[in-house]
This record gives sequence, C-alpha cells and structure tokens, in this order.
Amino acid sequence: MTAPISEELLNILRCPVAVQNEGDDPGRLRLVKDCWLVSDESGYKYPIRDGIPVMLPEVGKRYKDVPDDELPVPPPDED
Repeated sequence: MTAPISEELLNILRCPVAVQNEGDDPGRLRLVKDCWLVSDESGYKYPIRDGIPVMLPEVGKRYKDVPDDELPVPPPDED
C-alpha cells in the first residue's frame, strides 16, 4: 500500500497554529490512521482528503477534542 503522503512532505509540513511557538522545531505533525495529520503541540487534527492535507486552522480546530482513535476514516467531506 502506498503512503497517503510522502515521508518528505510529512517532514516539511507544520501545523500553522503550533509553528508560531518557540522551540527547536515547532509544529511537527504525525500521521494517524493514514489519513490524519496531528499536532501534539496544538492538538489540531488535519484531514488528508484525496491525498491532499487540509491544513486550515479552522478545520484542524474542529477535530481538536476528538481522540485519535475516534477520528473518522475516511475523513468527512465537509468544509
């Protein structure tokens, strides 16, 4: 199975909210359920739809309080 996004892209992308924090590398994201990018710093969760990460803060905030194991797969097409 092919990864939903490349490892290279995952290493480049940052949470637009957490990247404003100070530190060595703020805003790093981790891949969850092969279709979500999660920022441990901000708690924001960004869906990957059709291979495209939806990195809008208003979308990430919507899923902030959803536990990782309860994130819907595939992400809903709302926004």
